[in-house]
Formats: sequence, C-alpha cells, structure tokens
Amino acid sequence: MSLLLRGLSSLGHGKSPVSVRSSLLNFLSKGFSTSLLQTPPCDIMFAEPCGVGLGKLVVLNFNELHPTELEKKVPLELVNDDDAAKITIGASHGWIATLKEDGILRLQDDLNPVASDTYPKRIPLPPLVTLPHCQTKIITNVSMSSSSPEDDEDCVVAVKFLGPQLSFCKPAGQSSSEPDWTNIKIENPCFYSSSRVMFSKKDNMFHILGEGGNLIGSWDPSNPSDDPKFQSVRFKDMPKLTKAKQNLMDLCSRSEHLVESRPTGETFLVKQYKKTIKITKAGIARMRTKALMVYKLDDKGNAVYTQDIGDLNMFLSMSEPFCVSATSFPGLSPNSVDFHDFDESGFVFLRSSYIRSRSSHCLAPYHIPPQNIVES
Repeated sequence: MSLLLRGLSSLGHGKSPVSVRSSLLNFLSKGFSTSLLQTPPCDIMFAEPCGVGLGKLVVLNFNELHPTELEKKVPLELVNDDDAAKITIGASHGWIATLKEDGILRLQDDLNPVASDTYPKRIPLPPLVTLPHCQTKIITNVSMSSSSPEDDEDCVVAVKFLGPQLSFCKPAGQSSSEPDWTNIKIENPCFYSSSRVMFSKKDNMFHILGEGGNLIGSWDPSNPSDDPKFQSVRFKDMPKLTKAKQNLMDLCSRSEHLVESRPTGETFLVKQYKKTIKITKAGIARMRTKALMVYKLDDKGNAVYTQDIGDLNMFLSMSEPFCVSATSFPGLSPNSVDFHDFDESGFVFLRSSYIRSRSSHCLAPYHIPPQNIVES
C-alpha cells in the first residue's frame, strides 16, 4: 500500500484526468481493487519555466521526501511572479481564487495537480460589491461549501474581507440568471481583522472564529443574513506553562483557526503563536512559529486542550485547513500539524510539542487536500 500511494503522483504526470484514472486502475488491478482513489495531500512549491508565461508545476506530496516536477503546465503568474501573492487570494478544495486589476474574482483549478492543463476550468464570479464603510480590495480568505463550483447548484463561495464585509455567491446556483453576491456587514468588531471563514460539512454552516477564539459566528449558506448565530467558546484544561514559555508567547502575535476533521467528524480550534525573528532591508518582518496549541471543540462550545488528535495529520496554510487520516497515506505523521505561509513552512509533533520550521519565500503557500479520482 505504501508503494501504491507513493506512486500516485508519478503515475499522473503529464496526463489528462482520464488517462491518470486509467493508469491508476491498471496499476491497482495487480493486487488491489477500488472504485475511488485519492491523491495524497500536497504542497504547491513553484513552477519550472518552460515557455512564455508557463511553467511545469512542482509539488511536494506529503508522503514523499522530495519535490516532484509534474508535466502539468500552469501560468507562472500564479506561483512565480512577484505579483503572485497579490493575484492569488485564497484556496479551497483544490481551487485557487484569484483577483486581478479588473476586480473580477475567479475560481481556477490550475494548481490542482490532477486537473487538466489542456482544458483548465476558470470560473469568473460577478464584480464585487462594496458595502458602505467596507472594502473589497484586501481579502482574508475564501471558502467553498463543495468541491464542484462549476456544476453543483448548491455550492456556495464565501469571501471574507479585512473589515466587516462577508460575501456569498452561488456560481452555478442561478440557472435562470447570472449569479450575484449576497453581502453581509458584520457588526461585531472581533471578526474584522484576520478572522477566516471556513465551511463545516458537519453543521452545513459557514463559521468564522472571532479574534481571540472566544466567539464563533455562523451563517447558513442557503440563506445568509445579517443576523448570524453566535456561540461562545469556553477554554478548559488549559496547559500549564513555564514562566519562560509564557513570556515567549506574550511576545508573539497570535492567530486562531477552526479546523474540521471530516474523517472523524471532530472540530478543532488551533492557536498559532509567531514571533518576529528578523526585519529585512525592505522593512518586512520575518516570523517563525514558536508555539501551537490545539483544542477539541464540542457542540456546546467547550474547547479542551489536547496533545493527541489520534491518527490525524492536520494541514494549515493560506488554503482552507483540513485533516486527513495518516494511515490512509503511509508516510504521513499521525498526531501532527503541517503549516505553511508566505515566509515559513514547518510542522509540529503534538505529543512532544516539538516544532521544526524554516524560513521560506513562497508566493503560493497552499496545501492541496486529497483529490478524488473516480472510475467512470
């Protein structure tokens, strides 16, 4: 099985989804049988230039040791150009959200390793509408309720902006007319800053964790309104920290994440602490993760500190966070968290709280979750 999963990416290089599927199923027939396969979770690294404006996508499959250069060609502006960090503004389910100077937000499958580069899918959404006293130039993140925005009429895209605006759109849900945005102005300021929106399949709701992690706001994707549901979060069984550790964390900036584990149905609240280690000549702060704490969150809003998430491997990046079962992809580390940002990548072993990270310069810091390859 280990050889099977390690061979997934090499089997798919340079082929269309149909030929990838055929190669995989032929390979499996020599001892395995399945109607559904998944690629391993991977990390978008860069693209190796191979033509005018194009490059071969380079990814790191998390159950392998070394990066893999695919035959798949992608626009260099999404991963290599200096403006890539400005153009790509989020990711969900393997789709990348882009926003260019024309003000049109697009969903693209260019960076999905198994998607076709011959016929890439690029879905333009309606022009963004800015509510009074809000802005739509700086986007915190993007979340989707399903992986099929092009043909799932119930798929909803949620966009969280820096500040009070939250916007929703059904790309394929209005067959009789052009899709449109539903725009919400959030009144509670604890959701204004870096709070990120995520979709809970378990609750069938979009959730935003307020700054500090003490409040969760929830919106119904089928009927988003200015009157969201709120739930208070109560932290329990807090870890005992040494004075030195507490002093270090007090010097850090903190971000909070809601992460749903679809394999187990659990929800986690993660607090990540980053400290500035260097100021570049351009005045940019380089930061490094110094602590990461995970809490199990129950339906009543109780958040219990834990160093054991079992078989799960959690992935945090500028994409929507997700979890996978480590035993489903031999080579992954159970009870661990991989994280990736524009200037840092690393991992945490939760049992020992051991953190290993390095400074990096990545213009597309997205973890791509497992992608289905279904037998037709």
